[in-house]
Amino acid sequence: MRSENHNINIFKEVISPGESKEVNFDVANLHTSSPVNIPIIVERSKKPGPTVLFTAGIHGDEVNGVEIIRQLIAKGINKPKCGTIICMPVINVFGFINLKREFPDGRDLNRVFPGSPNGSLAGRVAYKLVKEVVPHADLVIDFHTGGSGRFNAPQLRYSKEDKTLDTLAQVFGAPFVLYSKNLSKSFRATCKKLDVPLLLFEGGKSFHIDEMVTNSGVNGSKRILKHLGMLKTVFKSTKPKQDCLFISDSKWIRAKYSGMFKASIAIGTHVKKDDIIGNITDPYGKFNFFVRAKNSGYIINVNESPIVYQGDALFHISTKIKK
Repeated sequence: MRSENHNINIFKEVISPGESKEVNFDVANLHTSSPVNIPIIVERSKKPGPTVLFTAGIHGDEVNGVEIIRQLIAKGINKPKCGTIICMPVINVFGFINLKREFPDGRDLNRVFPGSPNGSLAGRVAYKLVKEVVPHADLVIDFHTGGSGRFNAPQLRYSKEDKTLDTLAQVFGAPFVLYSKNLSKSFRATCKKLDVPLLLFEGGKSFHIDEMVTNSGVNGSKRILKHLGMLKTVFKSTKPKQDCLFISDSKWIRAKYSGMFKASIAIGTHVKKDDIIGNITDPYGKFNFFVRAKNSGYIINVNESPIVYQGDALFHISTKIKK
């Protein structure tokens, strides 16, 4: 981690050590000509130290991540003891306004990085984020949630090859780490190419704020800041209730039949092979199919949709834990 104590420049705004500033990321105008800005909240200590960037809302329907960063700001956790903390609670502000995952042009922001200055709207936002903000960061923590109807246990994701992130993941203290490859043109893959370490936090589901997930994200962020010497002493950083489990392999259990679905196992639970973990029924009381675990492992995602179709993903279960 770098330890810098000089002025930084974001979108032509100069932020000096010891200064607090809200920088406007001028995205574009609405079709009504109203301007749309993404607020970037920058808090700097007079003491030199690393720069941590907190981001959320890359997908506009993932409000739980927005809530985590909102709490970091509202509680003053983002005011560092040393170094700099940059918070971007809502990157896809267009999607957030409409509670949609994508940009108005239908593009997934997390599939257009590093973007282009002359490309689509989503591509231009990605380009400006990568050029103006990311270069200042020594560490990025990016908050996401599960897809619509699918609830993720709090977990961190990064490539198995990023061994340097294992220590930070243990410090963060989420219940699980799920090793996963960097997807092409994702924010995570772009940061990797720029040699900026990124921890991707997944928890909960879209269109939903969950207290357990929010607490995991906030407490993990405090532990990271304390580890880096950036957390003010007024804030307590508690140890995680359980050791972080590193999942090196996992698979989905899919619906064998269409029907009404109900899970009977709590998220994060360890199950044994052939345990009943849910059931699929028909609306007429004539059919009841029990969903069983195909292997022993931890349930890290549960489909909470009441209606499923044949082939739908029901449970994400670990198959191999790193020792």
